[in-house]
Amino acid sequence: MSYTYAGGARFEGKTALITGAGSGIGKATAIQMAREGANVALFDVSNDRILETEREINAIREGSARAFDVDIADPVRVEKAVLEAVELFGGLHIIFANAGINGVVGPIEELSIEDWRQTLSTNLDGTFLTVKYTIPHLKKNGGGSIIITSSINGNQRFTSFGMSAYSTSKAGQTGFAKMAALELAKFRIRVNVIYPGAISTNIDETTEKSEGLKQITIPVQFPEGNQPLADGPGQPEQVADLVTFLASDHSRHITGAQIVIDGAESLLF
Repeated sequence: MSYTYAGGARFEGKTALITGAGSGIGKATAIQMAREGANVALFDVSNDRILETEREINAIREGSARAFDVDIADPVRVEKAVLEAVELFGGLHIIFANAGINGVVGPIEELSIEDWRQTLSTNLDGTFLTVKYTIPHLKKNGGGSIIITSSINGNQRFTSFGMSAYSTSKAGQTGFAKMAALELAKFRIRVNVIYPGAISTNIDETTEKSEGLKQITIPVQFPEGNQPLADGPGQPEQVADLVTFLASDHSRHITGAQIVIDGAESLLF
């Protein structure tokens, strides 16, 4: 059964492409969009999580979801999967460039060039490739919405010691989103970037902490209740609410914006 919004399904007849769709924010957004009528192309590395997401969504509305095995840092695999998704669903209208990793966390002098490149390749190159290969299909439909998941880290705050590669990639996403918003405005393609704070996801599974991390960490007394709007980290579904708003016609005059969703976390430190 579809969830109806303001008298109808907001995304009926539309297709959303979501990277990092196997868990966390990507999964929550895919489920919500499917409930509101969208077909969803689920991009992630093939594993049990992405297949389970596909099953859950197709149980909501049969045939509305398809999982694609994609490494978003690989241009060949991204382009191939985009073309397959377009052929299957008939076009693209919404792009949620959400996939990302924390990567290796540690002192700059201990990071190898491979560590650095892996984080930037996944987070920044992956965003570029996702947008690059989907733009032609948005243009064919006369416009669309692109949403990019960045972070408060690298934009609003810089207290995550050892995350130089991650923070650099997240700041880069902001610059890319703003340039893309200007470039694509005349094609009626909107581009916005979101800054989540601490959200309950499994991104920490990809994090590798260096032994030298203790040497560069400056002791910080974090305030009690560092999520003023909640009792703990935000939930993926709360971010999904923001993404679906930015994907919908209700935000049709919003582009080039960066929107913080962190329960006031970044205002404290």
